[in-house]
Amino acid sequence: MADNTTNKPIALVIEDDKKQSIIFSQALRMADYETEVITDGQQAINRLAETIPAMVVLDLHLPHHSGKEILQRIRSDARLQKTRVILATADALLAKSISDDADLVLLKPISFNQLRDLAKRFNP
Repeated sequence: MADNTTNKPIALVIEDDKKQSIIFSQALRMADYETEVITDGQQAINRLAETIPAMVVLDLHLPHHSGKEILQRIRSDARLQKTRVILATADALLAKSISDDADLVLLKPISFNQLRDLAKRFNP
């Protein structure tokens, strides 16, 4: 499923807040994922066209394309049907409106341990 050389599943952290993206990326590495941070909605769409991540941690408020739009693209792409999506947002109302399309919704602030432990459950 991963297009890397470490044989670890790929997790994309799509988050424009630098501190949050570092925390999320480190937590996913501790859950045995190879991580890649993407800070922009357009970059995320481009990268999702090139790779099949095992997991995506997705912020909903991003530059250029919203997390909601990215989630819809993931769910409509047959290549990505097994990709797990964790929404990571402070926008509880928006998250509730699209939660059926996500595997998990976490409301910020999200702790390192919380994300690491939940990500481990999804690791194939």
